[in-house]
Amino acid sequence: MKKNELTDKHYAKGSKGFYAALGISAVMIGAACLFAHKQGDRITDMNPAADKTIVHEAAVDRRVTNIPKTTTPAYRVTTAVVTMPVFTDAPAVTIPAAEISVDAPPPAEPVQAEAEETAAQSMTDVKKPLDDISNIITPFSGGELVKNETTGSWQTHNGVDIAAEVGTDVYAVSGGEVTSVINDALWGVTLVLDHKNGYITKYCGLSSDLAVQEGDKLSGGDFIGTVGGSADIESALAPHIHIEMTHNGKYIDPMSLINQ
Repeated sequence: MKKNELTDKHYAKGSKGFYAALGISAVMIGAACLFAHKQGDRITDMNPAADKTIVHEAAVDRRVTNIPKTTTPAYRVTTAVVTMPVFTDAPAVTIPAAEISVDAPPPAEPVQAEAEETAAQSMTDVKKPLDDISNIITPFSGGELVKNETTGSWQTHNGVDIAAEVGTDVYAVSGGEVTSVINDALWGVTLVLDHKNGYITKYCGLSSDLAVQEGDKLSGGDFIGTVGGSADIESALAPHIHIEMTHNGKYIDPMSLINQ
């Protein structure tokens, strides 16, 4: 009977210890939960981004069709182009005024030049170079090629050949100044008479004993000299006087004025 009493006492003492330990454990678990809760709140306050919703990007290979259209107006950006001056070390070049070409009408000819041209066209004091001018051996070719009977070559005949015996008197066809007297190797004794109006007359094949000299002023019909031997370049022809006439540097037919 004593053994059972001891056993019951020992059992009652053990039960009290068990419940005490269980209570202590509950208190500790509660304290741990409270501490963990406070720590969680503190971490949330320190890292607010943790509460943000995580948005997962759509897969690349999936076509998204529900994207709303943008309502933002489109603006066109225009970039201004700024041209910067280019500076070089080359010296400035000044273009002379005479080299500048403009689309302007040519200046009108002076009235004086027109008057001189009109006067040059009207030689009213024309005289015959010979008393007889009816026998024309070779006429003026007008720029066409003709055969030279002496040389056999084809060339222009820039004057007129008037047949005349050696020693026949020769006269000035119009007033002017004797500007040249030479003995040319091809054309013989040659005299140039400048009429001072754009016309110039050249006499070829004269005799050497001329009645005038360079610098003399003549009037129309004044005696110049006589017909000499034919010029070497036309020696195959009968005796004659070769007369050329130019107007402003252009050959013209002497007979077109002499016959007036």
